Amino acid sequence: MAPKPKEKPKAAPSPSQPPPPIEDLFTSLNRHIQRSEFTQAVKVANQVLSVAPGDEDAIRCKVVALIKGDNIEEALSAIQSAQKVSFDFSFYKAYCLYRQNKLDEALVFLEKQDKTHSSMLLEAQILYRLGKMDACVDICRNLQRAKIDSLEINLVAGLISAGRVSEVQGTLDTLKVKATSSFELAYNIACSLIEGNKHKDAEQLLLTARRIGQETLTEENLADDDIEIELAPIAVQLAYVQQLLGHTQEAVGAYTDIVNRNLADEPSLAVAVNNLIAMKGPKDISDSLRKLDRLKEKDSQKFQLAHAIDLKLSPKQKETIYANRVLLLIHANKMDQARELVAFLPQLFPDSVMPVLLQAAVLVRENKAGKAEEMLGQFAEKFPEKSKIIFLARAQVAAAAGHHQIAAESLAKVPDIQHMPATVATLVALKERAGDINGAAAVLDSAIKWWKSAMTEDNQLSVIMQEAASFKLRHGKEEDAALLYEELVKSHGSIEALVGLITTVAHVNVDKAEAYEKQLKPLPGLNGVDVDGLERTSGAKHVEDAPHGGLAEAQEDGKIKEKSKKKRKRKPRYPKGFDPANPGPPPDPERWLPKRERSSYRPKRKDKRAAQVRGSQGAVVREKSEASASATNSNSSNLKSNQATSSKGVSQNAEPSRPQSKSSRKKSRN
Repeated sequence: MAPKPKEKPKAAPSPSQPPPPIEDLFTSLNRHIQRSEFTQAVKVANQVLSVAPGDEDAIRCKVVALIKGDNIEEALSAIQSAQKVSFDFSFYKAYCLYRQNKLDEALVFLEKQDKTHSSMLLEAQILYRLGKMDACVDICRNLQRAKIDSLEINLVAGLISAGRVSEVQGTLDTLKVKATSSFELAYNIACSLIEGNKHKDAEQLLLTARRIGQETLTEENLADDDIEIELAPIAVQLAYVQQLLGHTQEAVGAYTDIVNRNLADEPSLAVAVNNLIAMKGPKDISDSLRKLDRLKEKDSQKFQLAHAIDLKLSPKQKETIYANRVLLLIHANKMDQARELVAFLPQLFPDSVMPVLLQAAVLVRENKAGKAEEMLGQFAEKFPEKSKIIFLARAQVAAAAGHHQIAAESLAKVPDIQHMPATVATLVALKERAGDINGAAAVLDSAIKWWKSAMTEDNQLSVIMQEAASFKLRHGKEEDAALLYEELVKSHGSIEALVGLITTVAHVNVDKAEAYEKQLKPLPGLNGVDVDGLERTSGAKHVEDAPHGGLAEAQEDGKIKEKSKKKRKRKPRYPKGFDPANPGPPPDPERWLPKRERSSYRPKRKDKRAAQVRGSQGAVVREKSEASASATNSNSSNLKSNQATSSKGVSQNAEPSRPQSKSSRKKSRN
């Protein structure tokens, strides 16, 4: 055996180098933070902690650097490992939880903090994300005296989301801030104008905001693509304004461009996709579903919004996207997916009625209207504060299914709309179709009673009384109808009511009808008409070119003036290149008939010489067989030729449909 090689002697360990002084480490740490080199700052902070474990300043610098570098999980771990430190990291932990969208937990940690400006600002942001806009606005108002930068942007956003648009201008006046002081504030003010239906003014302010944003971000040396991403919310909102103004093509083009370029932040892209889908409606459903798939988590089999989108969209916006997804699935007849998504929505939006409405829509599409009515009724009983829209939906479902009594009962359970003319008309029609005539009359009587005691400028009493009288007359209640007509004549002096009164009373009391008939004004031009003579005649006969006596008298009285109407002569339109002076030969009147049916058709004569046979008998037989074979070949070749011709004709008449473009996208922002 070969001898084993000798092992090389191990080098003696070099003495460990002493760490740099802690002052130098803090200097380096400060330099990295000033340069936004957060990864290097974390490394230096770890070096400080290796020399001085538990140093509060080093831990704080490390946590802040991790947060700035979007390493939220590592920041929470660093906070957790620093529990023995006397410094309170509740604010930093609350901010990390806020970044993770754990909003309720973040509020719990903020309650342990003293009310500083920073903690109050963070609390306002959390409340805004939770949809508690009034509380958010209250905190921002308390911070007005602190002179915090960009506070007006958050305050205006909170006011708009809280539905307090009327307070926006007063807030700007109090803060002494112009709407164009920044592109973010101009954008928010434009949103308030949209809420106030001032769409033209909003469009102009959005254009100004985009110009200010381009100038500001260019001065900050941002790249063109980064500038476009920063200004994407303004672009989406401009498209939404175009949509509201009725400029459909411009809005669709703007949405499509935003989605195709893919230079927008996640919330703006989601809004653009959703609005584009809403504008297209049930057209090209497959393309709309593919666009929505861009918004979901990539690894998820089910439809669930991506984390970045779910984090930044408001609950209302997320609910709208999910609702549009369900409606598209229903239109595409993908009922299994629709049913699965609808079952998941109550967990996402527990305080909303949209999930139960979508469940009802799925059941109606599956021809289960009765089950949908039962489900909506149970939900309304369980949550009476949300029952108004539920009862309205139940009434619509029942009416469409022909369940008129259930529809009327559901509509009658919405008390604050019972007196409105539209509701009264719907209830009367439903009860009438259900055969409940007395119930319909009771609805009309109740509405009349309400409007008699109502102190409103837009009083609808006369309209409802007129309809009630007509309804009762139609159903044989002449006395009740006469009382209503009589009251209308006395209170409003309505000519229509007077005519109805005369017609109604004539069935009961002719003398009273004649007395009311005298209140009607005589019609002009009927002075010379003999009514008794007209009643004795068998009927009027039309005589051409006969003078109209009544009209002549009316003209003599100066009450009717007849204006001669001249028919406008339109210039005939000729085909392109046609000269009416030289029209040429007239077209063949039989050009639409088949050739065999035309008078000029002459059938081709058969060649008699083909029938002559010469030669011996055997030659005749051979020639006949050859002629038969050639005829067969000729027929088969004609058949193939005809097939080819017909195939060509099909290809010319039915062009293949062009492939659908996959570049179109959706949405707008509001």
